[in-house]
Formats: sequence, C-alpha cells, structure tokens
Amino acid sequence: MVRELRVPRVLAALPAPIRWLALPVALTCTVVALLGSWSSADPGIEVPQPTGKAAGYCQKLAAALPQELLGHARKDPSPSSPYVAAWDTTPRTVLRCGVDRPDELNGEHATDESPSVDDVTWWSQKLDNGGYRFVTTMRAAYVEVTSPPGVYTNPLDPAATLTEVVKANIPG
Repeated sequence: MVRELRVPRVLAALPAPIRWLALPVALTCTVVALLGSWSSADPGIEVPQPTGKAAGYCQKLAAALPQELLGHARKDPSPSSPYVAAWDTTPRTVLRCGVDRPDELNGEHATDESPSVDDVTWWSQKLDNGGYRFVTTMRAAYVEVTSPPGVYTNPLDPAATLTEVVKANIPG
C-alpha cells in the first residue's frame, strides 16, 4: 500500500517549485541566523567602567580612534561600548580605555623595562596565548591594547600606531 503525503493547505496553494524550496530555504535561514547570533557576541572582552574624568577622556579617545589599524578594519564588539574598540585580526586587536591599574605594576614587574613612544610609556606583558598586553602608564586614564600573536611583525606596532591619538586625548 502506497501512502500519499498530505501537503498543508498553505503550501498546497503555492506552485510546486516554491513548495519544494520552502523547507530548504527555511532551514538555511535558521542556520544563518543562529550562526550570526553566535559569532557577534564577544564574551571574552571585559568592558571597563571608568568614572569621573577618566570616563570623559575615554569617550573622547573613542571618537578619535581610526577606522583602520595597520591594514585591519575596525570591527567593534557587540554590544558596543565607548570604552572598547577592536580591529578585525584573528584574534582581534583590542583597545580598552579606563581599565584598572594592572596589579603587576605593584609587584615584581614594577621595574620592568617599558617602551616609550612619543612620550607615552607602554607597560608590556606577554600573555599565555603568545600575544602581548600593553598598558599606558602615568596618564589620566589607563589604556590597554592587546596585540594578538602572529599578526604583527612587532607586537608593539598596534600600541605604537595608536600612541598619537592616545596622547592627544588622554592627558599625562
């Protein structure tokens, strides 16, 4: 006995080619929507919460940051914040403004050599993933730039490139 498949009335009114494509199109749209929502969030980026003058300086810095950094387009995390900017590298190059003073500056690393670029000193720390973290010192707000491993010839390049805009917007 051959069993006939019943088509719902809504689909029966449609021409056959459209009925055949309805399910694959619906599934494709669902998959695209799910993938898009999963990849747009950046749970690993902690958003700083500066207060007072530091918050104002960071907002001013955010407005002045470039849309491209060393050939990489700016692609800020979602949800957006005036205290976080990112550029599309893999993984991302991230700038966070208004971060707390790194605890390491009070410990054994307080006297480590820190590179200075145009009178802005960047304290550096090698990360477990092979990248680097650079934090400004002696400024009205702490600015952190995370340089991912293997993206730049010199890990200081992103921080060095952002030095002028940091210097212009965050007083020392």
